Amino acid sequence: MSYNVHGLKDDRAALISLIRECAPDVLIVQEAPRRWRWRHKCAALADDTGLLFAAGGMPALGNLLLVDMRVRVHDTWCVRYPLTPGRHMRGAVFARASVHGASFTLSGSHLATDPAERPAQAALWKESLAALEGPVIAAGDLNEGPGGGAWRTVGDGLVSSQGGQPTFPATLPARLIDGLFVSPDITIEKYEVVESELARRGSDHLPVLADLSLPSE
Repeated sequence: MSYNVHGLKDDRAALISLIRECAPDVLIVQEAPRRWRWRHKCAALADDTGLLFAAGGMPALGNLLLVDMRVRVHDTWCVRYPLTPGRHMRGAVFARASVHGASFTLSGSHLATDPAERPAQAALWKESLAALEGPVIAAGDLNEGPGGGAWRTVGDGLVSSQGGQPTFPATLPARLIDGLFVSPDITIEKYEVVESELARRGSDHLPVLADLSLPSE
């Protein structure tokens, strides 16, 4: 599941109920707590959703990875993109993990709203993704759709959710800007944008939910 939670500014109870209802093994979060008391706030989000903190928060500039108990996390790291004066600093989060012996790497990012700034961030995220070995699951808020250059950069060589429903704004979805990207050795068994009353209340984005089959070792 990938979800831009809008800094937890909306109906938190609805957001928590939705995540618990979807019961993801992995939750890739954008706009998670990244400033004052971010550790406490990220831990509280994990606890409220019945998940465990894996990586992110302030070090990943609001990108966060949560997992359920059956996912084992082996290594984590963050990447920060160069700061454009007057803009938000952004980055990406990564975690090497496994479930039932099948290994994979997770990553999440939130690219800039500025179309002049976004391509360089997409290229840096893609550079990090391309250096990974084995199955890769990446997701995030790209702030543009499948026709955009940043989406094409990130999705090059990966299987993406470019045929999905709009994800933004949640109350009247018009644009698909929240993407899922997986390496070709991962099968997308099911993909959906969750559009429900809880989703409309929980954030200004609708979450992306997918069932994935990992290759056997």
